[in-house]
Amino acid sequence: MSQTYAERLLNYAYDIVNGDIIASKKHILACERFLDDLEKVSNEDYLYTFDGDTLTDFVNWSKLFKHTKGVLAGQNIELTDFQLFLVANIFCWKEKATGYRRFRYVYIQLARKNAKSQLLALIASYMAFLSDEQEEVYIGATTKEQSGIVYNEIKSQIQAVKPLKGKYKDSYGIITHLRSGSIIQALSKESRKTGDGKNPSLAIIDEYHAHPTDEIYEVMKSGMMARKQPLMVIITTAGFDLASPCYAEYQYVSKVLDPDNVTENEKYFAMICELDEGDDIKDEANWIKANPIVSTYKEGMDAIRSDMNVALDMPEKMTAFLTKNMNRWVQQKIGGYMNLAKWNACGVEELPDIQGKEVYIGVDLSATLDLTSVAFLVPVGDEKFVTLGHSFMPDETLMAKMTTDKVPYDAWERQGWLSFTEGSVVDYRYLERYIQEQIDKYNWNVKAIYYDEWSAQDFANRMSDEGFKLVKVIQGMKTLAPATKRFQRASLSAKNYP
Repeated sequence: MSQTYAERLLNYAYDIVNGDIIASKKHILACERFLDDLEKVSNEDYLYTFDGDTLTDFVNWSKLFKHTKGVLAGQNIELTDFQLFLVANIFCWKEKATGYRRFRYVYIQLARKNAKSQLLALIASYMAFLSDEQEEVYIGATTKEQSGIVYNEIKSQIQAVKPLKGKYKDSYGIITHLRSGSIIQALSKESRKTGDGKNPSLAIIDEYHAHPTDEIYEVMKSGMMARKQPLMVIITTAGFDLASPCYAEYQYVSKVLDPDNVTENEKYFAMICELDEGDDIKDEANWIKANPIVSTYKEGMDAIRSDMNVALDMPEKMTAFLTKNMNRWVQQKIGGYMNLAKWNACGVEELPDIQGKEVYIGVDLSATLDLTSVAFLVPVGDEKFVTLGHSFMPDETLMAKMTTDKVPYDAWERQGWLSFTEGSVVDYRYLERYIQEQIDKYNWNVKAIYYDEWSAQDFANRMSDEGFKLVKVIQGMKTLAPATKRFQRASLSAKNYP
């Protein structure tokens, strides 16, 4: 006798939690969360219930379609237990009071080739074709090509289903369901379509690790406010840019999954499949942690094995292997100066007491578009230092800098690392006030302010008049290389500088 979908779902969650199926720590936490929530359903005070009929509806919908690529191309889609778990969480948890979906935000991080596009296509067509409302489904990516991957997968799936013929039209890059008027459209920064003015009910942010800013995410999010039960689905592999909005999202949802962390969000579902810290990449038994689908068939394992062998023979390929195949965030760009994993190891949860300490201050002044920055170096004993920093940017150059530098300056401003100043150039008086505020805050004894004399004479004169000792630092290999190398060596040894 075959298992029901509910039985498959429960057995899968228990197999993950009990260790019968190897999984990453965060995958296990997601299953524990699911099972814990199921136990709460019978509690009258619990706000949510689980609707098994919706799971049946989605599975039946998916069975209409065929695999469009890979070793199963042409065969009808049968959701794997892993996919069943994702779908059940996304669509089956409902608010008891309203019947609306519980989860509004979804974050899924998987290694490449684990049927991400296939699942997104099924989710998109399910919402657009079966809803009684006029749904707006958008697929957001940085490039037209990337946003088109899921869109084309949707087209390929529905075009192969004869009963759907005549029930939709595809024109001008928009799929329209004729009965409901629901639409599916691909958007991208490259095509200058980011979703402004849209009213999405489902927003799919594909390969979020490649988004230099959260512009598309924020546009979609703001457009959803009028919807009764909007759904934002982020799906991605890992990356190596720790300044990206995706990494910030990854850190956040990791906290949501962690029962020992105070961060809670009952509206956010997260699934992270990754190699855990300390796992041996050569141990093929670990590969399922990042590849819950690819690792279940021979051709998939062969492909991972081939990629690993290349990465082992060519170290410059290892970053790509770790991010794409093992789904691990690699904290160093290829050829980058600083290994950020080592740098982070030098950090502490709480600052030591820096009140009344000596401080060395360094400034880097900009002319127009560049950042104006200040850093504070505070000796705290035992050859250890506290480093603090802040930067300033003219507000009129924000968009230009975000475009050219491909980093989220707007997010950094919200996080307190950066301040915007009025106009097109930084008024150094903002910097001077900030320095004095920090000195007063911590009652520091300023040993010196170090600066590059280029474009800094007025700044130096004013600070000197305030009684500070100013020291010129020539920007050149001879003067900067020794300190830069020393700083790097100290960080690589995972010790506090120096």
